[in-house]
Amino acid sequence: MSTSPHILIVDDHREIRDLVSRTLAKEGFRVTAAGDGKAMRKALADGRFDLILLDLMLPGDSGLVLCREIRATSNIPIIMVTAKGEEVDRVIGLELGADDYLPKPFGTRELVARINAVLRRMRPDEQRSNEKTKAKRYAFDKWVLDVDARELIRDDGVSVALSTGEFDLLMAMVERPQRVLTREVLLDLARGRSAGAFDRSIDTQVSRLRKKLEVDPSDPRIIQTVWGGGYRFAPEVVEA
Repeated sequence: MSTSPHILIVDDHREIRDLVSRTLAKEGFRVTAAGDGKAMRKALADGRFDLILLDLMLPGDSGLVLCREIRATSNIPIIMVTAKGEEVDRVIGLELGADDYLPKPFGTRELVARINAVLRRMRPDEQRSNEKTKAKRYAFDKWVLDVDARELIRDDGVSVALSTGEFDLLMAMVERPQRVLTREVLLDLARGRSAGAFDRSIDTQVSRLRKKLEVDPSDPRIIQTVWGGGYRFAPEVVEA
């Protein structure tokens, strides 16, 4: 199981995204790339990241706007990247909550060093404070998922225990209901690693969850298969 940091690159230049992606992958990082704010939001909704490399000049919402948006809900580390060198841009970015500022062009060694430095500064107590804001109970269909107890409670009071793998997968789904999540994304969310080309462990965990959740596991209504796409957690989810 890989625990290497997952970096989200947000840059509208394909060549730069590809170059930085290859560089970071060679250094052992897991990498996802987005070309604009819309793609960034989708990546953040579907995945879990340790740091965002955010370009200042983007089509649509600028990097400054996106930095402010991210900071409204998350403490995820952000490194602002721009071709601009004006002091005012650097100051504004840092005031909005960016953790560092890297002007283009930059060398690969400097990039990796900056990323590692910011990740080291991410304190465990900040991570714990983020976790405390998450809901403790989720209600869906005829079930309640008790996060602390790591168990399912049916509407008739029956309690169903979950294995670690089942719980982690179900958490990934209930926090992103009605989205199509690929096997690779689910593995990343539930296990913190990337999927191999023929990794079927998610299918096994889904099968086990269906036996516990569904009225008829052969005709699932809660965890639906999206052929060629992955899985979708169909019911509405509310905090209980």
